This record gives sequence, C-alpha cells and structure tokens, in this order.
Amino acid sequence: MNQENLNAGIANTKQHFEVLDGLRGVAALAVVIFHFLEWVFPDVNKNFIGHGFLAVDFFFCLSGFVIGYAYDNRIRQMGIKEFFKLRLIRLHPLVILGSVLGLLGFLWDPFAAPSANEAGKIALLFVGSLFMIPLPLIKERAFNLFAFNAPSWSLFWEYVANILYVFIFYKVGRRSLATCTFLAAIGIILVSYRAGNLLGGWSKDNFLDGGARMAYSFLAGLFLYRSNWMLKNRLGFVGLAILLFLAFIMPGSKWNWLTEALVVLFYFPLLVSLGAGSSLSPPGTRFVNLPATYLIRST
Repeated sequence: MNQENLNAGIANTKQHFEVLDGLRGVAALAVVIFHFLEWVFPDVNKNFIGHGFLAVDFFFCLSGFVIGYAYDNRIRQMGIKEFFKLRLIRLHPLVILGSVLGLLGFLWDPFAAPSANEAGKIALLFVGSLFMIPLPLIKERAFNLFAFNAPSWSLFWEYVANILYVFIFYKVGRRSLATCTFLAAIGIILVSYRAGNLLGGWSKDNFLDGGARMAYSFLAGLFLYRSNWMLKNRLGFVGLAILLFLAFIMPGSKWNWLTEALVVLFYFPLLVSLGAGSSLSPPGTRFVNLPATYLIRST
C-alpha cells in the first residue's frame, strides 16, 4: 500500500465533527461582520459585535483539536514531508488568492495611487505575502504584517503552530503539554492586561500578541483532544452556535482585558469540547457543512 492510499485509508476511518465545522462557519461570519462594521464603529465598544475578533482565538483552539485528531496517530507513518504537503494544500491556495486580490485592490485604489518608484517595494510586499513573510512597511495600511492580505496574520501563526506541532508537540506527553498550556495561559493574561484587550497580532507593534494568542488556544485545543474531553450533550448546532455568538456580542467595558481573557482561556475550549461531543441528523449535517465549505479556511 503506497503512502497516498495509506493516508486516505486512515482518513476515511475518522469521525467527522459536523458541529465543529458549523461553529467554524459561525465564527468566520462573525469576524467578517466585525471587520465590516469597524469602518462604521471604530470604537469596538460601540460595535454590536465588538468582540468578533475573538473568532481568531476560537479558530486556533479548534485547529489544535482537529490537528491532534487528524494527525496524532499517523504522523509517524506519513512523515514530516507529507504532513507539510497536506497542510500547504489546505491552507496556501487562499493565501495566494488573497495576495493577488489584495495587490489588485492596492493598484486600483484611487486613494493609494502608487508611484513608479514604488514598484520594487510593491513587488517585495507581494512576494512576502505569497510566502507568508511578515513585512509591515506601509503606514497607510497601519503597518499590517501583510499589507496586501491583512487577514493572513492569523494564517501566519497557524503555520507556526503547524511547524511547532510536527517538530515538537506531537511527541510531547499529556503532562508536559498541560504545563506548556498553563504557561501559555499566563502569557494570554499578561498580553491582555498590558494591551487592555486581545485585539493584537496583526501589526508590527503587536506582532508577539498574535504568538501568545496562537500558543495558548492551539495548545488548549490539542490538550482537549489528548485528554479526550468531548462532552456529550444535546445542545446541537443551533444551541452551540448561539452560545458561541454570545461571546462575540458581549458588551465592551474597561474590563475587556479580563473578560476577553476568560473567554479565551475557558469558554472557547468548553465550546470545542461540547461541539466535539454533539452530533447532527443527516439534514442538519448538510445545512451545517455549507458555511464550513464555502466561507472558511479548513484544517
């Protein structure tokens, strides 16, 4: 049996978590609405979905769970090269598409009006975007890590998580993983307290905040899987989708640093556990898979 058939055979025996797919879709819609309304309500505390940016932390937690579930038992058989091949096929087409569309939008932007002597800088930024190399060089784009494809900052940290997983964390025992997760939780609290929120990670001024957000949530998701914390329940997709959406519309306050940290530290891992322990009827399965298929990056 060749490597491709082996991977396909193992994958076909895996349970598919339809509710988690649906929740991923809900989170994707939330973050899109949040960014759209940012133009209307620059103050996130006045935005009705002012915590929609926390969807990124939910993505990271979900990713840790799914990566552990999908690869823990077959990474040695498939090898590191095959792992990266599969991850690139999953993630990078959207990186390329976003970079091309972002470049076209920049060139056609009547307010940007790039000059001919900026051609080298633009080419450098485009190559950086294609290869996920952070280059926060454009002031007019708020020094985004990826000027032509701003949302790529979270995919950048997703790649970092995948690299750390395949070289380190798939070998780490549950006790050591728990220790790493605890230390990462301290990092989340420190970042949130210092910045006053967990909105960072996308710019040169808050670059490491993204690393802290990824580290805790990804490790928490991986720890959930390794601990088999899949809480059986009858909430179903609708019930869990409402609970997830409540996190995004919770009101802002001077205590954002604390409430956001608590949501990321405890609430999102709980929802992932509940989503993994919930199931759908066949009609519900088809409905839930729509947003997961067409709106989001898949793990």
